[in-house]
Amino acid sequence: MLRAAGIGIGDEVIVPAFGNVEVAEAVTRAGALPVFADVDPVTYCLDPDAVEDAVTPRTAGVVVVHRFGRPADVARLHGVGQRHGMLVLQEGESEAPYDEIAQRRERAAYLDARLRGVRTPDGGDGHTYQQYVVRVPGNGRPDRDAFARALRGKGIGCRVPVKTPLHRLPEFRRCVTLPQTELAADETLALPVDASLTKRDMQRIVSACNALGGLLQPAV
Repeated sequence: MLRAAGIGIGDEVIVPAFGNVEVAEAVTRAGALPVFADVDPVTYCLDPDAVEDAVTPRTAGVVVVHRFGRPADVARLHGVGQRHGMLVLQEGESEAPYDEIAQRRERAAYLDARLRGVRTPDGGDGHTYQQYVVRVPGNGRPDRDAFARALRGKGIGCRVPVKTPLHRLPEFRRCVTLPQTELAADETLALPVDASLTKRDMQRIVSACNALGGLLQPAV
C-alpha cells in the first residue's frame, strides 16, 4: 500500500508507537522512516494534534490504526493530511459478525456498570470492543502488572495489550517524548468480553476486579 502510494527512500511516515510493530516494519520495508506520534488517551489512536506537530518537510504520509474496536478520528486526521499535502492511509482491524459484536457490547455494558477501581473504556463512536481495555490507575507499571497477576491467579484471562511502545524497541528506538503512549502502555489491561462468556463468567470477572480495587488509587 505504501509503495503503491509512491512512498519510499527519503520519505517520513507518521505512525503510532502504541502497538502494531507490523505498521512500522512496513514503512521501513518501503524505504521510508517511521516517525512516531502520540496517541489520544481515550481512543488509543493517533492524536491529530500530535500528528500535526510531527509533520516535517519530508513527511509523505500517516498510517492511521484503529485500536481495540474504537475508531480513530479519521475526519480530523484527513484534515491534517490536506493541510500538509500528505497521504492518510488506514490500517483496519478484522471485524466479527454483527451478532458477535452485539454480544461483546452487551458484556462491555455489564462491566461498565459494575467495575470499581479501574477506569473503563469510552464507548463512543461505534466501539465494537474487539478488546475491552481498562486503565489500572496507580503509580505505574507495578500496579497494573500486580493487578493482572492477581486476576490470572483467580482464573481470569486478562492480557496487557501493549507491553512495550515501539519507540522503546531496539530496532525503532527514538529520542522522542510520547507521554500518553507511555502512560497507556503502563496502565492498560484487556479484560475478556468474548461472546462465549456466560453471565456467571462475567460475575466472576467483576468480583475478582472489585476485590482488588482497594489496592489502587480510585479511578478519576
